[in-house]
Amino acid sequence: MFDLIREIAQTIRNNKLRTFLTGFAVTWGIFMLIVLLGMARGVANSFEDRSSPERNRRINVHQGYTNKPYKGYKEGRSIKPKAEDIDMLVREHPEIIKEVSAYKYLNNGNISSYKDYISSYIEGVFPAEQKMYDIEMMDGRFINYADIEYQRKTLVICKEDATTLFGDPMKAVGQRVKSQNLSWLIIGVYDHRWLTDVYAPFSTVMTLAGSDGTLTNLQVLLTEEGANSLETSEASTETVRQSLAQAHEFDKDDSSALYLYNYFASYLREKDALGYLHIAILVIGILTLLSGIVGVSNIMFVSVRERTHEIGIRRAIGAKPRSVLMQIVLESVTITTLFGYIGIFLGMVVMQIVNHFFGKSDVLHNPTVDISIAIEVTVVLIIAGALAGLFPAIKATKVKPVEALRDE
Repeated sequence: MFDLIREIAQTIRNNKLRTFLTGFAVTWGIFMLIVLLGMARGVANSFEDRSSPERNRRINVHQGYTNKPYKGYKEGRSIKPKAEDIDMLVREHPEIIKEVSAYKYLNNGNISSYKDYISSYIEGVFPAEQKMYDIEMMDGRFINYADIEYQRKTLVICKEDATTLFGDPMKAVGQRVKSQNLSWLIIGVYDHRWLTDVYAPFSTVMTLAGSDGTLTNLQVLLTEEGANSLETSEASTETVRQSLAQAHEFDKDDSSALYLYNYFASYLREKDALGYLHIAILVIGILTLLSGIVGVSNIMFVSVRERTHEIGIRRAIGAKPRSVLMQIVLESVTITTLFGYIGIFLGMVVMQIVNHFFGKSDVLHNPTVDISIAIEVTVVLIIAGALAGLFPAIKATKVKPVEALRDE
């Protein structure tokens, strides 16, 4: 065994340039495969982070304009969701609608503390907002139903705004700020990858807005029965549209009167697209790797041709075809695995660098390759190396000693 290892090492040393050029193709193929898999994983992680059961089963209802006349009304009429739609939808369709919430914005204004100020909209929300967007509280709590019932002037702010207003986000809870000529109590500080909204109780904002009950939007949370497949979620969307059409007096087939966005259908489409993307990346990476493997196989054919005389001598003194085959195959596996590991290492280093600079962005989240993928790639390398050397090795075993000894 040790003699075989020495022979393989000696062959590689004697053909440094050829070995390097052959191995570079393998390194590049593995490097590209690792980078592509890492990027695909980052996109998938970002997609999963933005998805949650509470968010995926949601239908957003936004204002629109009628495109058809209805009961004496002309087309072009503005239709906006209203506060009374919240109770109406839950009351009429409890089998498919779990909860209905909404949000309403106050006009942009300054929020000031004793130390500094920020310019931001105040968004009136329901407690469901926290689950929908996976808002993690650093300190304090989120808006609750008691805040809504008593129309409390309470705010929940992000870590960055808390740092601006008070110097330390952990010192913000319990402090008071001024906005809209009113005093507000900070009850919570949250940390989120991309949200920076300022939250207040929905009822408080509705009162201060002094509106006619119209809302920025409705957020309809479906039950599991209402969104367990693409068909059921689309049927639930049409049910919601028909109820709102009756309440706001517009044609139920007028899709432009209110814009309904089905998150579950969007989630399924994006999930399918990610699946196709992953398959495409695997195909591209494998084809890139195959180009390197073909190069290894071709070089091994050349190596066998150059060593025909040597193989003939070995066969003449009693070497078995199996030992010749084993040497050629192991030499191919050694080259493929050695340079493949270099590609794995470089690919993982590059993905760590990408993760450091872009790992918290909305598009890429933790675009790294774990050890399981490295092990799988290693197995692929060994198999590919064996296949690359198999056909040249078979050719070597068919060399006849007498003819080989005549070869120069």
